[in-house]
Amino acid sequence: MSLGIAFKGPEGIVLAADSRVTLTTQMTNGKQTQIIASTFDNATKLLEISGQTYVGAVTYGLGAMGEKEPRVAHSFIPEFEEHLVKKKVERLPIENFSKELSKFFMKQWEKIMPENFLGPDMIFLVGGFDEGDPYGKVYMIRIPRKPEPIEQNMDGFGVTWGGQLESTNRLIKGFDPNLPSIIQKFLKLDDDQKEKLTQHLESKLSAQIPYQFLPLQDCVNLSIFLIRTTMEMQTWMVGIRGVGGAIDVATITRTRGLKPVQIKEIIGQINVK
Repeated sequence: MSLGIAFKGPEGIVLAADSRVTLTTQMTNGKQTQIIASTFDNATKLLEISGQTYVGAVTYGLGAMGEKEPRVAHSFIPEFEEHLVKKKVERLPIENFSKELSKFFMKQWEKIMPENFLGPDMIFLVGGFDEGDPYGKVYMIRIPRKPEPIEQNMDGFGVTWGGQLESTNRLIKGFDPNLPSIIQKFLKLDDDQKEKLTQHLESKLSAQIPYQFLPLQDCVNLSIFLIRTTMEMQTWMVGIRGVGGAIDVATITRTRGLKPVQIKEIIGQINVK
């Protein structure tokens, strides 16, 4: 599931993600079938694209494509880069880049995923700067169900997050994302009433964070805090611990483009005697 964050601040954009991917397999013992979950903590979910220095992306949701031979999103990036090279693409506007990324991953999905797949989407948050624009843009792509990029925080600044969002929702919005549905069922509300309830709860309980005021460093600190808090909370909870491993973070500014803040490195064996 993971936790991915795209923070659109006044001084730039922050992209942050954990490094855990969860794969499941079925084990049959007699007449019983059991689903076994395995976690891998070194996946790269913060995506940099060669030749596109003013844009980046984070991915969450479905960890890998392909039932027989699953592959994470990052493993497809060399093919995507080659695709852009063949099209002789230079610096793309962020919306156009998002569309190219979406079309590319839709093609991969159609090649290796079943038509009747019922699991989660593979989601991308794309952030970056258009040439000449004072502020950045963030788009969300959902493969395969909503591939058309949707701009986030179009009229201002703020944080977009997704994946295992329970802890982040409670910290930022003030309540668990399941709360409106629980109240709807208990009080027998219709969908319109549920939507009004959700908006009312957000207006009363959301953390009073002045996103339009925060320097880039504070945007970085908040992004790391949200992912780290989710990791720590999951260590005491029963359920899928889908957020873990190193936290990768990068900033994107209009003058310097994408710059890593903290990125895990390939290392050898440590403490060898």
